[in-house]
Amino acid sequence: MPGKLGRGPANPLANVTGMSEISDVADRLAIIETITKMFVYCDQKRWDDLLGVFTEKVDFDGGFGGAAAVRDAADIVGDWRTGLGDLDALQHQSGNHLIELRGDTAKVHADSIAVHVKNDAVHGKTRTFIGSYDLAVERGGDGWRVSKFHYLLKAIEGNADLT
Repeated sequence: MPGKLGRGPANPLANVTGMSEISDVADRLAIIETITKMFVYCDQKRWDDLLGVFTEKVDFDGGFGGAAAVRDAADIVGDWRTGLGDLDALQHQSGNHLIELRGDTAKVHADSIAVHVKNDAVHGKTRTFIGSYDLAVERGGDGWRVSKFHYLLKAIEGNADLT
């Protein structure tokens, strides 16, 4: 008899709803993993892998004074390689992910802390950035990719210039 223990749900559409919820959770986890990869690959200076986290063109605002603009992902990664490559250590952490799924796109909010280390800096070897990200991701044949990256800097602590 339908609805009895071991016999399945009385409503045959219940599984469809359940599958939709599972798919939603899977998408959210995949999106958070994409964002995590972005930060981990940057920290590990895995520049080629980092490039694969982004769409070819990215709506980009690094949060340090320049105007937001659509940029090639390769240019963004190249700038990060140049600006961060000589640091002794990087540690980016993100959390408080709020995701608004809309089919194959999503808006994402994430709070973050980033620590940059330069061991030979004489005025303190670390700088810490506190801020949040306004991100967007798109699903393609190779999974979720970051298509928008806007950083809102809230505070800098430590030796900002690492001199």
